[in-house]
Amino acid sequence: MTAPVLVADRGLRHELRAAGVVWQRDLIRFRTDRGRIVSSFVQPLLFLFVLGKGLGASIGEATFGGADYSTFLFPGVLASSVMFTAVFSAISIVWDREQGFLREMLVAPISRTSIVLGKCLGGATVATLQALVLLALAGLVGVPYAPLMLVGAIGLLLLIAFAITAFGLLLAVRVQQIQTVMPRVQLLLTPLMFLSGAFFPLSSAVPGWLHALTLANPLSYGVDVLRRLVLAHTGGDGDATALRWGEQVVPIWVDVAMVAGAGVALLALAAWLFSRTD
Repeated sequence: MTAPVLVADRGLRHELRAAGVVWQRDLIRFRTDRGRIVSSFVQPLLFLFVLGKGLGASIGEATFGGADYSTFLFPGVLASSVMFTAVFSAISIVWDREQGFLREMLVAPISRTSIVLGKCLGGATVATLQALVLLALAGLVGVPYAPLMLVGAIGLLLLIAFAITAFGLLLAVRVQQIQTVMPRVQLLLTPLMFLSGAFFPLSSAVPGWLHALTLANPLSYGVDVLRRLVLAHTGGDGDATALRWGEQVVPIWVDVAMVAGAGVALLALAAWLFSRTD
């Protein structure tokens, strides 16, 4: 006599629960990897204190909307930290494929979109949690601990992390070996970081072709809105260093919409590619 096999209903609630399990797994992996947590702060701290204090001593404040260079640099360092952590969290899906864990998830009665969504939320959460430690150092670079600014910064960092994690998944979903994806990531992350305005004002006199590349970079809009939020609470002029379309300052809501739209589009494309993977 054959026993019946019960399969859970594949409704929306079931898919969201599956995404939540993948998200929770990434948090557990992050919590147990202390070496990764510590090493992820080395580069941001070097940028913030070595570059910020060293280079800032030879640059006037007028160039940065009346703010100290370290204060100006702080939002860019936050966004860069989130970018690296988010992307490397995303490409861990390649490691899961090599270890065979991804195959176990693929045979489960869930859609592949739920797996991609869970990985994206997990990477975004991990990146934001790591950025909180850097955010706690805001007072050392002249940034006040204003509650509204901190809440807004955390929300923006989560949004940026979501978009960048989706980008990382897009690079990794069809790659079979971690050695293959790493060169691609390194090749793309450095231009994204330097073309985002993390280290210099995008409103300065840069060549037209360079300005066009910064406008095509979704991270530029994330850095822009984050910096304007910080400068608004430090007495600086956020519009002086803001991203511009021609002579017009890009509105804050457009910054947010560009980052969110890029995140959704990249996630949808990653999910589509993943659904076509054997």
